[in-house]
This record gives sequence, structure tokens and C-alpha cells, in this order.
Amino acid sequence: MSVNFQRVAYATLPVCNPVHIADVEAAAARTGLAPGARSLDLGCAHAGVAIRLARRFGLAFDAVDADGAMTELARERIDQAGVADRVTLHHAWSGPFLADQPPYELIVAFGTIEPVGAGVREPAAIMAGLARRLTPGGWLMWGDLAWKSEPPAPLRQVIESNNLYADHAGWQAAARDAGLEVVSAQLSDDAAWAYFLDGMETAVRDWTAANPDRPETAAIAARGDQVRSLFAFGRDYLDFGLYLLRRPND
Repeated sequence: MSVNFQRVAYATLPVCNPVHIADVEAAAARTGLAPGARSLDLGCAHAGVAIRLARRFGLAFDAVDADGAMTELARERIDQAGVADRVTLHHAWSGPFLADQPPYELIVAFGTIEPVGAGVREPAAIMAGLARRLTPGGWLMWGDLAWKSEPPAPLRQVIESNNLYADHAGWQAAARDAGLEVVSAQLSDDAAWAYFLDGMETAVRDWTAANPDRPETAAIAARGDQVRSLFAFGRDYLDFGLYLLRRPND
């Protein structure tokens, strides 16, 4: 079994981001998509969202992630949930995978690094790239960090080491500039953040205590300390936005 910080920290969380799974399900319900609708979860992590939406709404998902440890966990969860006929797992980078696929009726992407290709990190370019991969009338459920005030330069540098982020209004503007309709937009409440952060911290603490002699333990514990410190300082500047967006019918 491959182990890294993400696999340990996210193991007990229904979503690997600070957002309520009930809000994700509510957004999916608004799409009105029929069972079997062709769907994609980019950066699926442990595939918790794809599994939940496949089971509740009957959607047919491609679930894609480049992290080998997470795709191992995703495979276990897909098999345990009995949804292998509705969730197809792919160990791949999002951009190249997406480029080879026909358009989807639904794309889900939460906290996904460079979802449309290497080096594409700006909100406007990301939204434009994803909009092109939707069928006419197709849906994008986007979730990501959103600045709630201008952060200190060192915090911005650390947080934006992989992607660039907008504020809540900026994400919606980027979507509209890409020709997408903003159907709903909401920020996660303190309870969602607490559940996410406490869940990660507890999972890391419990795993490292139970596995003191594994070669990965010191690095996972250190990463846990870094993440806790980062969000303890950064939470005053950070939100998490959940956006349901739609491509108009041509």
C-alpha cells in the first residue's frame, strides 16, 4: 500500500476540501441530469464525490487523479461501494486526459491543480478551458479556494504555488467571461472548515501514532504540522467557494 500525506489526511473525509457533502449533493440535484449522464471528476482524490453522486443520482463518472496513493484508495472505495459499473478510475494528469475525451454533461473539479493543462493556472484560462469540454447545456461544479481579503505576500506565494486564485466575485466573473452561466455560488461556513481541518489533523495524529516505525511517518507528521500552521494563519484570508455553472445551449 502506497502512503502519503494526502492518503492519510483525507481518509475519513467525504470530500477532500472544506465543503459539506450535502451542499455538493444539492448542487448536483439542481442539474436535473438523468441517470447515466456522462460525468467527470477531475482530481478525484479518493473518489468520494464521484461515488456519492453515482450512487445517489446514477451518474456515470470518469474519476481522474495523478496521485498514485490516492488512486489506490479510490479503487478500494469504488469496489467497496459497489459502483465499479458507474465510476471508472483513471490514474492520469487532468489536462492530458481531458484533452483526449469528448465533451461531458457534468464536470466536477474541487481543488484541482492545473485541470486543463500544465502551466494553465489563471482562473479565466481555467474556466475557458473547462467550458470547452462541456456539452451544450452541460454543467461545471467548481470548488476552490477564494481570497476573502488581500493576503500578505508570503501567504499568497505559498497558497498559489500550484494555481492562482480569485476572490468570490472573481471566480464568478471568470466563469461569465468564459460564457458560463452562474447558477449558484456559495462560500463554505465555519463548520465546513472546522470539519475539514479537524478531520485532517485527527487522521494524521492517529495514523502516525499507530505507525511510528514506517519510513513515511516523519514526513507525514511534518506535513500535518505545516498544513495546520498554514491554515491557522491563512484562514483569515481564505474562503472556499462552491460554484454551479452551466454552458448555454448552442
